[in-house]
Amino acid sequence: MHNSSRREFLVKGGYLAAGFLGLQKVNLLAQAHSSGAKQSVANAITNLTTKGYGSLIPDPNRIFDLPAGFSYKVIAEIGERLDDGFLLPGKPDGMATFPLDDGRIAIICNHELSAEESDIGPFGPKNETLNLRSHKTIYDAGYGKHPHQGGTSTLIYNQATGKKELHYLSLVGTARNCAGGPTPWNSWITCEETNTKASDIFEQDHGYNFEVPASSEITHVQPVPLKAMGRFRHEAVAVEPNSGIVYQTEDMGDGLIYRFIPKVKGKLAQGGRLQALAILGAPSRDTRNWPEEKQPNFPEGTAYSVTWIDIEDVESPKDDLRIQGFQKGAARFARGEGMWYDKGEVYFACTNGGAIKKGQVFRYIPSPDEGTALETSNPGKLELFVESGDADILKNCDNLTVAPNGNLFICEDADKPCKLSGITPEGKLFEFGRNNYTGSELAGACFSPDGQTLFINIQKNGQTLAITGPWDRIEA
Repeated sequence: MHNSSRREFLVKGGYLAAGFLGLQKVNLLAQAHSSGAKQSVANAITNLTTKGYGSLIPDPNRIFDLPAGFSYKVIAEIGERLDDGFLLPGKPDGMATFPLDDGRIAIICNHELSAEESDIGPFGPKNETLNLRSHKTIYDAGYGKHPHQGGTSTLIYNQATGKKELHYLSLVGTARNCAGGPTPWNSWITCEETNTKASDIFEQDHGYNFEVPASSEITHVQPVPLKAMGRFRHEAVAVEPNSGIVYQTEDMGDGLIYRFIPKVKGKLAQGGRLQALAILGAPSRDTRNWPEEKQPNFPEGTAYSVTWIDIEDVESPKDDLRIQGFQKGAARFARGEGMWYDKGEVYFACTNGGAIKKGQVFRYIPSPDEGTALETSNPGKLELFVESGDADILKNCDNLTVAPNGNLFICEDADKPCKLSGITPEGKLFEFGRNNYTGSELAGACFSPDGQTLFINIQKNGQTLAITGPWDRIEA
């Protein structure tokens, strides 16, 4: 969606639209809450949302509620025997799709597991299948006794038949693979959300990114940590296709937003330069809006020019990149999580940002001269789009994606009900789906390349769903 059209429709969209644009501030919910009138709150919510795809219908299978006309298929479930002999790990998280041939797609999925979670890992409860592949292709086999259970699985899915044709582990032996992001060169960057170090139990340091190419054949990736991208509690990435610059979130309450400028576009393993985002003219700016911090408010809808600060000692043996960056003037964010690139903009969520700590969504617009000396005269812009003022509307926003028709979909990481929310091209909020059964976060929302199927993970269930339906039916 182009910037001008987004600004034009969001200005009319009520509370969330005001958050996205800052062109007007609508305080109906705040007024309703201050009055103490439950009916006023209900009316305010009704006025500021849209029917979207319609009311949700309770799922008789108690998995996921959807509007009429939509249906899901469980296409992957924890513990399934994969085509390479391993078990499908639990805790599916970040995910993306990649086009193949003959209407098939590759779905690469993270698994946010640690070494102690062998009961839901790929090797079996006693690591009995650990030796199915050479330990050289397992990043951290834990000396054969305590292998890390995280990594990625790749599923080859035929949209025409609705069947999976191949399913295998593509990256093995990494830790807490939370989110990541697709690249324009048909690969997935998977991110470790940890800072575990090598010891007499673990063979390797952790806290890195790894690259997994999309492949229609069983491809056991040689695990190469992308160390120049930094060692920290990674969450997600987004790639600007023209420059090849990779933006990164950090899942810490005092985290930073980073960018990685590769030496060679598309060749991340060849190294590059790591930098942190700072607000131009406002060093060490706090964007979190936490009342106890007593910092100046970071307002919704204001576009701030940014600058980028070089980060040193990027392998961070003391896990202090965010401290180093903040002391140098980088801006501070509240648990940066999901991140997605779409049509010249980078969206990212901060799970517990905001005055009530229920989430913020930011937009970064890169400079046309991003990453070059010319960007100082034409800097990129950062804007706080949404800050949740009511948990009934939006809480703990996590993974997010942009649909081909321009709708923004946001996963919640919360207790039940846990929603998959959307924002229409008119800038109004709607609830598209809901897990009201297991108290599990939603993760990995992404569309197929043709936009006809939405894939999503219910993490606690260990399930991946393929959702289809009348995507053009949305109401204003």
